[in-house]
Amino acid sequence: MSLIDQFKQVLARSKSGLIDPLTMLFSGGELNEAFYEELEEVLISGDVGVQTSIKVVEELKEEAGSLKLKERKDARELLQQLLTATVSLDEEKPDVTGQPHVILLVGVNGSGKTTSAAKLANLYRKQHKKVLLVAGDTFRAAAVEQLEIWSERAGVDLIKQQSGSDPSALFFDAINSARARKTDVVVGDTAGRLHNKFNLMEELNKIYRVINRNMPGAPHQVLLVIDATTGQNAVAQATSFNEALPLTGIILTKLDGTARGGIVIGIQDTLKIPIRFIGTGEKIDDLAPFIAADFISALLQ
Repeated sequence: MSLIDQFKQVLARSKSGLIDPLTMLFSGGELNEAFYEELEEVLISGDVGVQTSIKVVEELKEEAGSLKLKERKDARELLQQLLTATVSLDEEKPDVTGQPHVILLVGVNGSGKTTSAAKLANLYRKQHKKVLLVAGDTFRAAAVEQLEIWSERAGVDLIKQQSGSDPSALFFDAINSARARKTDVVVGDTAGRLHNKFNLMEELNKIYRVINRNMPGAPHQVLLVIDATTGQNAVAQATSFNEALPLTGIILTKLDGTARGGIVIGIQDTLKIPIRFIGTGEKIDDLAPFIAADFISALLQ
């Protein structure tokens, strides 16, 4: 299955909330003020975000005017180009080389961090890399048990400690273990925490500092796992986490559970933090790299 087809599948619930209204809007008629007002409403209702929707519509109006476009159908490709540019951040993909390359996953409770950690581990293992999973959610015994099951499915090693132990100490030991085992990639899960709880965010920052002291330059990636069904609240989450430690990317989960797939556009435009992966289902292989052009094509085709 192509990446566009995967995105179409995960956007199935967005069909009624965003894709179909856009299709109807561009199906016929002239480009006029009523069209632009309706387009803005459709984008906002699709969770693109108010400011991003206003900006995109203004850009479309200006570009369509300069090109002297008259018909709505002629502006569809132009909108696709503008949205692709909006979600295309000019950043190089992470270079997963060196031993070990450390990836830390963070996010609020229930966002899908543990399953995302396992999917990432599986992805890199399939690229013939030696992977080590770290069960850094030491507060939930169920999270450790869950990651044990996932690690077996992925065929990767797991580092864990007893429930209630210090996660910073666990990560310190994990880095040492990864070096000794000549591991290529370390994927660390962390406990879910509300983004507005200062002491919990400070603990996360401590984990980051401990990893960095043990291995300068690490963690090489800090990925925020966001549940797409939270809508615009995801922006507030990302802002708070980014203040606690430097985020390098986002994994967007449960996009198949919302009818408002425009959240991808709003997140990229507002936060300027690249979406690296999108969860496409519940199986261990259901993690797709985010390619802006393919995603927008799936949204507008």
